[in-house]
This record gives sequence, C-alpha cells and structure tokens, in this order.
Amino acid sequence: MADMVSIFMSIGLNEQKAKETLKNEALSSTLKKAIEQARGLLGSASIDKTAATMLYNMVTRLKDPTRLSFLTEYIITRKINSELQLSAALDFIKSHPQENLDRLEFEAACGVGVVVTPEQIEDAVELIIRKHKDQLLAERYRFNMGILMGEARTALKWADGKIVKNEVDMQVLHLLGPKTEADLEKKPKVYFYSVFLKERNRCNYKNVIFWPNSEANTEGKSLMEQLRGEALKFHKPGENYKTEGYVVTPNTMNLLKKHLEETGGQVRTRFPPEPNGILHIGHAKAINFNFGYAKANNGICFLRYDDTNPEKEEEKYFTAIKEMVEWLGYKPYAVTHASDQFQLLYDLAVDLIRRGHAYVCHQRGEELKGHNIPPSPWRERPVEESLLLFDRMRKGMFAEGEVTLRMKMVMEDGKMDPVAYRIKYTPHHRTGDTWCIYPTYDYTHCLCDSIENITHSLCTKEFQARRSSYFWLCNALDLYCPVQWEYGRLNLTYTVVSKRKIIKLVETGIVRDWDDPRLFTLTALRRRGFPPQAINNFCARVGVTVAQTTMEPHLLEACVREVLNDTAPRAMAILEPLKVTITNLPTSTEVRVPDFPANEAKGSHVVPFSKTIFIEQSDFREVMEKGYKRLTPDQPVGLRHAGYVISVQRVIKDGCGKVCELEVTCASSDSVEKPKAFIHWVSDPLRCEVRLYESLFLHKNPEDPAEVPAGFLSDINPNSLTVIGSALVDRSVGKAKVFDKFQFERVGYFSLDPDSTSEKLVFNRTVTLKEDPGKI
Repeated sequence: MADMVSIFMSIGLNEQKAKETLKNEALSSTLKKAIEQARGLLGSASIDKTAATMLYNMVTRLKDPTRLSFLTEYIITRKINSELQLSAALDFIKSHPQENLDRLEFEAACGVGVVVTPEQIEDAVELIIRKHKDQLLAERYRFNMGILMGEARTALKWADGKIVKNEVDMQVLHLLGPKTEADLEKKPKVYFYSVFLKERNRCNYKNVIFWPNSEANTEGKSLMEQLRGEALKFHKPGENYKTEGYVVTPNTMNLLKKHLEETGGQVRTRFPPEPNGILHIGHAKAINFNFGYAKANNGICFLRYDDTNPEKEEEKYFTAIKEMVEWLGYKPYAVTHASDQFQLLYDLAVDLIRRGHAYVCHQRGEELKGHNIPPSPWRERPVEESLLLFDRMRKGMFAEGEVTLRMKMVMEDGKMDPVAYRIKYTPHHRTGDTWCIYPTYDYTHCLCDSIENITHSLCTKEFQARRSSYFWLCNALDLYCPVQWEYGRLNLTYTVVSKRKIIKLVETGIVRDWDDPRLFTLTALRRRGFPPQAINNFCARVGVTVAQTTMEPHLLEACVREVLNDTAPRAMAILEPLKVTITNLPTSTEVRVPDFPANEAKGSHVVPFSKTIFIEQSDFREVMEKGYKRLTPDQPVGLRHAGYVISVQRVIKDGCGKVCELEVTCASSDSVEKPKAFIHWVSDPLRCEVRLYESLFLHKNPEDPAEVPAGFLSDINPNSLTVIGSALVDRSVGKAKVFDKFQFERVGYFSLDPDSTSEKLVFNRTVTLKEDPGKI
C-alpha cells in the first residue's frame, strides 16, 4: 500500500488524496497502469506537473479502459495538453467505440497541432465586439458578457480560455471605459417564467430547474417546442452510446445497427403505468412528456401496462388509464402489457441463470429489506441447481415467499442482488392461472423497453437508482439497451396523490370515490370540469425539470380559466335566489344573450324575461353602504342583457324579518342615467344543485408531520364541499351533456356532473372567476 501511495504522490497527489484514491480499487489499478505507461514513454525523464494533472483527470473520466495507453501517449507527448482537448478526446472515444480509431479524424476532433496566435484572438474578439457594439453601449456593464465569451469560444475553439477572457475584458473596457456608480447598481431580478398570468407574482420559482440547464426559458413556448429536436439534448436514435454513463459492450454497435434497421431511426417512447390505481396530476406530466416527446419528434409512444402484480390490478384501472390518456389528447401507437411477454421474460431469466448472473435464493422477504443486507448464502450455488429450482418455482412446488430468483448485481443506491422473480398464487387478470411466478419491476421494465425497441425510456427521478441495473440487465443478456432519462416529479400542495392515502379517504367516507372533484386524480379533475387543454398547458408551463417541482393549485386554476374563458359559453345562474316582481313590465318577452360577449359572432341563446325574475340575495342591501354599487332602495341597478334598469318600490319580508321579495319598476336603459352596476338574473328558470369546492386540506403539506403531526386524515377542511340544493339556472343549459362547461356570469365556471338527471341538473364549480371585486 505504501508503494502505491508513493507512486500516486509522484504525479503530484498529496498523501491524503493518494490514500483516498486507493480506496477505489478500479481507479487505483487504472491509474497505476497509466503512470507505468507514461514512464515507459518518457524513459528517465519525470512526468511534468501539467501532464500528471491531465493523466489523473483522464483516468478518473475514462469509461473504456482499453483506450488507456492510446490517450496516455497523446498526453505524455503533449499532443493533448489542455482540459478542452482532453474533454474532446474523451467525447470522441465515447462516440467511436469501434476497435480501430482513425488517428487523423481523432486529432482533428481534439485540435492536435492547432496553434491559435494572439493576433487571431484579438481579431476574432474585435469582430464579436463590433457585432454587439450598439447593445453594449446601451446596456454597458449590464450586458450579458457571457454572450461575448460564448461566441469567442465558438470562434476560437482551441484557444486558451484565460487569454480569450482577458482579450474580451480588455476590449470591453476600451469601448465602455471604467465602471460608473450606475454600472455598479444591482440589476433588478426579472422572472421570465410568465406561465401563470396575473398570479405569477405569488409563485416561488426558486426550485424550478429546467432541463438540461437552469437557463432554459419556457415563456411562450408550447410543449412541442420544448421537446422538439435538440431542445433537451437527448441522444439521437441509434446513438445511445453518446449518453453519459451508457455502458458499451463488444456487441453494442451490432445491436444498435439491428435496432436502427427495425425502427428506421424512429423515436420510440412509452408510458408504463401500473394498473392498480387512477392516474393523478403527476401522471399528466409523464403522459405529456412521453407522448409529447414522441409526437414532437415524429415518433411513436406505446401505452404499456406494467401488470406484474396480480394482487392489486383491476380491470377498471386499465380502462380508466387508457381513457385518461386519450382524454388528454394522445393516441397510443399500441396498447401493450408486460404480461404479453411473460413467456419471453421467463426464457430470458433461464438464460440469465445459465450465464451465471442469477440464482435462486431462500432468504425470506423480511431478510431482504433495507440496504445493508448480508450477501445471500446461496449466491454461488451451481447454475444447474438454480435452473432446477427455478423450474420448480414455475411449477408451483414452493410456497409464497419461500424462494425468489435474484440477480447478481449492485444497484446505484447500494441495494444488492435485487429480486427478479417471486411466487404469487394469485390468478392474473389476463393470463389466469398459467403463471404462479411473476417478474418484478427491476427485471421487467428494461427488458420490455428493449423488446419494444424504445429509444428514450423517460421516468421520474426516483428511478435513477435503478439506472445501473437497467443497463446491466440488458447487457448481461446481450440485448439492445435503451437509454433511461430521469426527470423531476410534479407535485401540488394542499393534496395527496398516494394510492394508499386516497383509498383511505374513500374508505373513511371523506371523499366519495377516486373521481371526487376535491382530489387531483385525472378523473376527479375531469369531473370538476378542468379541460384537458388546461392540464396540458400547465404541464408545458411548468416545463420539463430535473428537480422535483411543487406547485400551488391556484397556478393550475389560472390555466383552467385561460382555456374556459375562450371555450365556455355564458349562462346565468342564481345560487341564493331573491324573488323580484317587476310591477310595470308591459309583457313577457325573450332576451338574446351572447354566448361569448367579447365575440358575439360565436353565437347566442335566448332566455325568457317576465315580470318575475330572481337575483342573488347578495345583489340587494336594504341599507346602503359606502362603496356598494348594486341594488338598494335608493340605488337602481341594470339587468345584464335585458336593456332595463330596475328601482326598488317595496321590500317584502317574511315572519322572521328576512327579505323574501322585492317589488320594483323598470325603465329602458336608454331613458335613464347609466347605473353603477349591472347584475345577472334568471326568469322561468330550471332548478339545479350546485356543488362548490375548496381545498380538501387545511395545510399546504398535509403529509408532512412537521405541519400536521396527527396525520393527513386530521387535516380535512370541513368547508371543502358546499352543496346548494335550490339554485336556479337559465333554460339555455337544459340540454347540456355531462362534462359540458359554462361560465355562469359573475359567479364562476361550472361543469355538468354525471349525477345529473332529467329532473335535476347538478353542476360542479370548476373555478371561480377571480374578477375584480369592483365588478361584483
């Protein structure tokens, strides 16, 4: 060990760094070989400091050790002598895994022999400064100097970065002169994230990180624009090996060639839900990302049910998942099931055992929990013995939990030998009693991706720990290996989306079912009246993020209002009716009401107007108050769309002293002074039930013990649902179908609920109008 420390210290590592390096056996071995090769090339000369640093950096980043001597030669002979050249060399090797490299092509890609003179640097920077001169003079030192450096580095790829920066700084100083006090003032922060219209100022953006870097800007960009082409820096089909961390085997290029022949270079993604629950708002992001990425790049997306756990799967979930995908506007290229491949997956498991990569284990489930479990005593059992036992598992000769098939590998989170197959004596919804052993997610997912020739396996960040097992298993079986890309989950405050917790809410009667409009499952959002376009817009505006994103519901509601404002026809409804008799109305008539007052060309409907109308109780006050603009005994009010202004003549009260009716007179709005306000009304209306929804929980994070010590069930908002059983609505909505949406003028946006009958319509309030209080 002391000898190795001395060897490492000979290239400039301090003693502590040398000892830390020794802890990594693979790195130590490779570094020792590199040093020995370097000494062989140098003879009696020592390795200079620059070359030693380059050598160490190369070894720590080299993924293919067969290229060690090749790169060592270039470093020691000073053909590669900068970090920029080294990065280019490593990238070239990663993208050219074939055995014989073209040295001329390699040297051209790495800038070997290229000399950039000071005169060339000066001339190139001068051109760039001239290009941006007007903006520089206008913005002075507030100008983004990174733009200048970026263009200079592009024009002078192999120049020394420090020299380039010094030249840029010098020429900027020459143009602008020294910084003034005004230049030193802090530039105000500007949020370009205009996703949420007027409510954006209430949002905390600090945790929003866009892929692939935090400088991305989604303002005004559709989801397709965010996902198209180079936007995400994803690999092109067939160029999987260019992805950081992708494992290249001797057969990789042949497998990729075959993959391209079968797919024609087409982008292929998949959305792989487990059919054991209803999709929620987080899944909407996954659906938009998987289907959207394929659509944006002229590819295809599979809907694949990960149906490997027969104990929890029900047909209603299969149906609801497909329905929600299509509701969001996406059509799967094909609907597949993991169970379609049960026989092939079994055959591959047998092959995995034969290759020495899997074994049958008798450790019980409780022994396998956690991350520091001891190695299985059966890990090295003979292949033939594991094959025999696996066959006996298949034939039902063991009890549940008695044996499993485990893979010989260590996951990124340190978990050792994950389970590939377990026994479950539960009939499968598609295969019945054919199987009593079922594959796990860790075994099934990557293999189904490979079988379907998926190019981009997009999944949420929690699956990053499974990436190494994903690559390992495909390579262990010598199969085409897709690339797994992870993105951050989308969460909302004031809700729970866990299947287990939603089931608890249903079982305790707090909510009616998975589609209760207070939940954020997709079926619940549809029932509440959220348009699919609004959900898609919300996902697009949140952006594709690496970090987990937690948003507030009002931001989603802003997207809903934006869509419904353009698509929901207007109607009039009264939630708390007050009867009004117009004593001087000559005769009953009809009033034409525009469906969209801002664009009357989009249509209209007719409503009756008679001597008896109903207004909101809140639109009348017996005693005038400062700032109140609606009806009082001393203040007239206009009736929307009717062309009349009404004035109170008599206030009628019931035995308890409550106002129950008004007698008024009307005058044409053309013949009197314009009133301070116009209110909505109904005449000869339909009776209906209206359900008003508020947040289901009182706290932002009901699952957080720090906020809600007694648990999420103790945090229920008692006012989350208000039912108004005797509301009134105009007859224009009488023929509405379930999920039809309306704007009830001055009240909010509403959607017709499936509980509606021919005798009684039921409306759910989707969102409020958020109008200026002065208008109401």
